[in-house]
Amino acid sequence: MARKRSKKRRKSTRRRRPAAPAYTRLVADAGVFCLTVLIGLAALFAYFARDLPDTSRLWRDNGALKITLLAADGSPIVLQGSSAGAPIRLADLPPHAAQAILAVEDRNFYHHLGVNPVSLIRALIVNAKEGEIVQGGSTITQQLAKNIYLTPDRTLKRKAQELLLALWLERRFTKDEILTLYLNRVYFGAGAYGIDAASYRYFAKPARDLTLGESALLAGLLKAPSRYAPTADPQNAGRRGRLVIDQMVAAGFLTPREAATVIAQPVILSSPRYSAAPYFVDYALGEARRLAGEIDADLIVRTTFDARLQEAAELGMIAGFARSADALGEAQGAAVIIGDDGALRAMIGGRDYRESQFNRAAQARRQPGSAFKPFVYLAAFESGLEPDDMVLDAPLRLGKWTPDNYKSKFYGPVTLREAMARSLNGATIRVQEAVGRPAVRRTARAMGAPGPLAPGPALGLGVDAVSPLELAGAYAPFANGGFRVAPYAIQSIKTVDGDVLYQRMGGYLEQAAAPSSIKKTNALLRDVVEWGTGGAAFVPGYDAAGKTGTSQQSRDAWFAGHAGGLVCVVWTGRDDNAPMPGVTGGRAPAMMWREIMARVLPPRYVAPMQSQSDDLIAARSKPSG
Repeated sequence: MARKRSKKRRKSTRRRRPAAPAYTRLVADAGVFCLTVLIGLAALFAYFARDLPDTSRLWRDNGALKITLLAADGSPIVLQGSSAGAPIRLADLPPHAAQAILAVEDRNFYHHLGVNPVSLIRALIVNAKEGEIVQGGSTITQQLAKNIYLTPDRTLKRKAQELLLALWLERRFTKDEILTLYLNRVYFGAGAYGIDAASYRYFAKPARDLTLGESALLAGLLKAPSRYAPTADPQNAGRRGRLVIDQMVAAGFLTPREAATVIAQPVILSSPRYSAAPYFVDYALGEARRLAGEIDADLIVRTTFDARLQEAAELGMIAGFARSADALGEAQGAAVIIGDDGALRAMIGGRDYRESQFNRAAQARRQPGSAFKPFVYLAAFESGLEPDDMVLDAPLRLGKWTPDNYKSKFYGPVTLREAMARSLNGATIRVQEAVGRPAVRRTARAMGAPGPLAPGPALGLGVDAVSPLELAGAYAPFANGGFRVAPYAIQSIKTVDGDVLYQRMGGYLEQAAAPSSIKKTNALLRDVVEWGTGGAAFVPGYDAAGKTGTSQQSRDAWFAGHAGGLVCVVWTGRDDNAPMPGVTGGRAPAMMWREIMARVLPPRYVAPMQSQSDDLIAARSKPSG
């Protein structure tokens, strides 16, 4: 009996035990749910992050080595319609340049963590109403992530990856660094990437000089560069710019009075100062890679390029070909302009880069013909002859070779001055043989002519092939008082971090010829232009000196000369080396040279060549290497 009562008592005790509280079950269920969500989010994160782009090379486009080419004045060089400006620091910009972009693109940039939830929710509502993705709600950090790493596709996966990368950028960099990256990468239309390139494209000046109105116009382009491009629709661009000003007032960057003042001032656009110079760009890039070596870093390369001279060369070549269209037909052309120190200022390697990327200015080596003759006469003056010494211009035979004059016309006894001015072959060969071919070769090499040079009697008539750039380099001592130079296109190479990899130190090498001999040869070259075969190159009021050149059967036609401290060489010919009947160096090339130099030289520039050479010699008595 006792055991039965005990058993009943135990059963009663179990029935009276209280049940587990309801909130405990809720907490447990919530924990399981949160864990499930976290696992799901982790899986989703892993899915979206599995093919994220490499972030180890943030400062490079698509992870590739980037070389930014700058002109001699620091402006970015345009290549095939697009350009990237030189990397510019936020501190180097006027404050309103960044403020205009912040006001219209991301007013809360300095207060969010890379993602703006309010903007995202607003975008979700708009997209739900439209039934498609029409608004992104992206912050500047998200836009930077998309521009650097991702495609413009509007997909859920791309948007998720954009968010992940934005958060990574915010954790890795300061706000100012992110904004700096953005300003250097964002697209402003018309082929301009970065605010510096855009400033040059639309206003022909660096971004550090932007006015408030110009900054507002650029900021307005970011929403739709094509729609708001001031070059295509100035009125629409102006309205967008005024909207940016209003947004700057709303953001507290401007007062209403300041805004009214800015709106009342017109923004003046400037056309690009020069068209694309792809032949120069190709040449400069090759030189930069050679000089930098195997450097794994993005580079900023300052070149010797001069936009004004490039434009003059292009316009001059176009004008010359237009005036000689019947004679030249499908012939090609090339031109280079270098400073008297060898700095390459402008280059044209062909008539149309789109049709042929072969750079005839640097890669094509053709016979210069009579453009070689100045070296013969320079050698003569070095040996003691004088410009007014006499030489016989008459038929002669050297072994089996008999040089002939143009149209077989000989002039009998002439001075060396007349022999050069009329480009007389018979007289020139007699001068060469009197001086000696070894002396001519030594003189030509000392001036910079590439070797080896022909040992035969035809040496003096320019049978050794040269490129226009090489010939320009050999003519430079005539412009600088007699110092040999090496043509160059690169002034300096730096990494984006400021480390100097290469710095050009001077351009003048050793003395190539005696100053007195240089003066005498220049006097002859001046006669060529004033009353000789180069009359078509004469520009009234300018002191120019040069020489025509025509190879056998008019396969090549040249004019090489200098004025105002610049050397210009023009070449025309056919790529298949076929003759050009009736074309000589004294016609189309001389005409092109005149058209180029008339645009290059300052107004009414007249400098006595002798005194100019004296000044140059005094200044360069100790040439640098």
